[in-house]
Amino acid sequence: MEVRGGSAVVTGGASGLGRATAELLVAAGAEVTIVDVESSAGADVATEIGATFAAADVTDPDALSAAFAGADAAAPLRVLVNCAGRGGAMRLVEKTGEPGSLELFETVLRVNLVGTFNAVRFAAALMARHDPVGEERGVCVLTASIAAYEGQIGQVPYASAKAGIVGFTLVAARDLASRAIRVCTIAPGAFDTPILARLPDNVKASLEASIPHPSRLGRADEFARLAMHVVDNPMLNGEVIRLDGGVRMPPR
Repeated sequence: MEVRGGSAVVTGGASGLGRATAELLVAAGAEVTIVDVESSAGADVATEIGATFAAADVTDPDALSAAFAGADAAAPLRVLVNCAGRGGAMRLVEKTGEPGSLELFETVLRVNLVGTFNAVRFAAALMARHDPVGEERGVCVLTASIAAYEGQIGQVPYASAKAGIVGFTLVAARDLASRAIRVCTIAPGAFDTPILARLPDNVKASLEASIPHPSRLGRADEFARLAMHVVDNPMLNGEVIRLDGGVRMPPR
């Protein structure tokens, strides 16, 4: 997908994987809109890297639709990279003996899975209105996690949401094929992001040691480079790509 002269939306673009991807898209010549919550550093990041900021929660259809419409008004929308998401640890039976929190489970699914659905439906509807560039109109790059395959104890909400994105990918690609819009998903392993930065050093060191090669946390620019390859390679469609250094997570 040729991004120069078109626009790209990066949800969750104020930090981590999203910010790194937004930077590469700007460098490639796209008009980039960072979509993130109002309380994020999105406005400052957008100014710093030469992008536009639109405040929106991916679970808010009205705000998200407006953000996509603004991006498309600047230039035809060609790329979505959906990085918005959140974690949330929960046991099915807590240490107190109480059942796990339905509220937390629903919240994590809503941000990660419903948010992905919202982003793709709004992006695809706009992409479909434009003339193709070569053989395609646009591409959506989604973010799952290796937790979709090897979720650890305490990750029931997160693993369920990310598994939903994995299941969404091929069906969405088939659905949008007639519109010449591709859909792929990246499933990162342990990456050095603001979420992992909250973990104690000994926990991060243990994570790094579990990764066969390279034995370190992934870097945001490595995710961004893969996202850009997905955008660039027209034969990548309907696929979930693990980006994890060969790790397979144990139960805990």
